[in-house]
Amino acid sequence: MYVSEIRLDSRLDAEDFERLLRGEGIERDRYLDYAVGLRDDDDRLVAAGGCFANTLRCLAVDSAHRGEGLLNRVLSLLSGYEAEWGYYHLFLYTKCGSARFFNDAGFYEIARVPNFLSFMENRRDGFENFLRKLSDETPENKRRGTIAAIVLNANPFTLGHRHLAETASANNDVVHIFVVSEDASLFSFKDRYELVKAGCADLKNIVFHGTDSYMVSRAVFPSYFLGGGDTMSAEAQARLDLALFARIANNLGITRRYVGEEPFSKVTALYNSVMQKELKNAGVECAVEPRKEHRAQPISASGVRRLLKESRWDEVRSLVPAATFEYLSNLPIGYFDSGAQLSK
Repeated sequence: MYVSEIRLDSRLDAEDFERLLRGEGIERDRYLDYAVGLRDDDDRLVAAGGCFANTLRCLAVDSAHRGEGLLNRVLSLLSGYEAEWGYYHLFLYTKCGSARFFNDAGFYEIARVPNFLSFMENRRDGFENFLRKLSDETPENKRRGTIAAIVLNANPFTLGHRHLAETASANNDVVHIFVVSEDASLFSFKDRYELVKAGCADLKNIVFHGTDSYMVSRAVFPSYFLGGGDTMSAEAQARLDLALFARIANNLGITRRYVGEEPFSKVTALYNSVMQKELKNAGVECAVEPRKEHRAQPISASGVRRLLKESRWDEVRSLVPAATFEYLSNLPIGYFDSGAQLSK
């Protein structure tokens, strides 16, 4: 056996990779940064795997070569590649029936979509430590009564987000606001988190958290950030994300989650639709609130970003809280001119 990088932009390499995956009943994941394989003396690809950000995907070994330790070799190669990019806390997707093999290789299941996929990480207590962190961030006087949640990317924080927070705050004893930690947006997590806190500073029953890699992240839900892909893949990712949220809700006593209506993003609309069903099954109410409007148009972060790129500052001022506008006004000249702005 010899190691062979799989060039994802090569038609021949891609065909070899997909042939191996199909033979093992695995669908090629469209979200891959890198892939590597092992070839036999006849140059036949017999084991392979890929990665995207800090997740390992499309892991397969030809059934004729099971028991030869090839899976561990592929995992070692991918882990080495990930370490070069600073990723040491790793996640992986696999078929439910294969989870036990990866458990032997040092991965532990966090959640699964029954009959579809298992989601695992290489830290035995990773998710449990995250749950403890959320509990530690919650003051004693905010652990009782009717408890709700909101998950926001807030790119940037708008009056629409503020309206959702106000609604939840007025109708519940405690509201947990989770700000998406993934740095895959125009504004950094640190800045978005601070803007959410500043924009909700007068709402005294709110607890703020980051999401780490466990909620609406590129590990769990890449379709949210990159768009595209097939509906089935996006739905499976949404179900996985919600399976994780159900465990978080159980840990914090959350019985209601607030979301805004979604007239703009197809992926987010799908997510909201799946959420209503999955959360009901988990005993959590999904409260869908109408979007706050300005001049008969729903307020959206994407709309604000568009106005920023066009330097329409007076319109931006009417759509965001004062703290957000001050932050935006102090960014360097040219910040919004880049063609590389991320969509979410």
